[in-house]
Amino acid sequence: MKVKICGVRTPEAVDAAARADALGFNFVSASPRHVTPGEAAALIARARPLAVGVFQDAQDALIEAAVAAGIQAIQLHGRESPARLSHLKARFGLPVWKAAGVQTAADVQALVRDFGHADALVLDARAPEHAGAAGGHGLAFDWRILAEARPRGPWILAGGLRVETVAEAVRLTGAAFVDVASGVEEAPGVKSLAKIAAFLREAGRG
Repeated sequence: MKVKICGVRTPEAVDAAARADALGFNFVSASPRHVTPGEAAALIARARPLAVGVFQDAQDALIEAAVAAGIQAIQLHGRESPARLSHLKARFGLPVWKAAGVQTAADVQALVRDFGHADALVLDARAPEHAGAAGGHGLAFDWRILAEARPRGPWILAGGLRVETVAEAVRLTGAAFVDVASGVEEAPGVKSLAKIAAFLREAGRG
């Protein structure tokens, strides 16, 4: 199983997550995990896993700065259109992942219909009403909906994953790639090195 540790902000967290397959660097200003491109560049320089930039309705200038900082994939977590995704793939030549909050099988099917050309789909829980950031709230959707709506292309399971829940989530969904942010934190935006290590062990990456 592949693992992405999302929202890393310190050298210690980057080092603790060295056995992960991907690290997420969050460029959403409303998120407690927000980093600037300059801050991200120093972290990416010491990171071995794939560096993924997380954006929400961002302008090209911010994405360009993040690409210059070293990100190797772009994750879109806002209201971006299919055309916007295609534009970013063409402009930057990097893999583009589309994340969305889902609640029903129909939500998953709509995401596949509209964004099947993404390099991966990130299935997350819907954010609470009026939340500034679209993801990272520690909420899970009903994983059983994927029994009838599992995407055929590459996809990543996110939302509400913790050391205590990841094995059950994988059992129910068949996920081959999981994404965790708040589930390895002591407080919003504050990573727990012990929880990162435990999550990686539980996922077979420790």
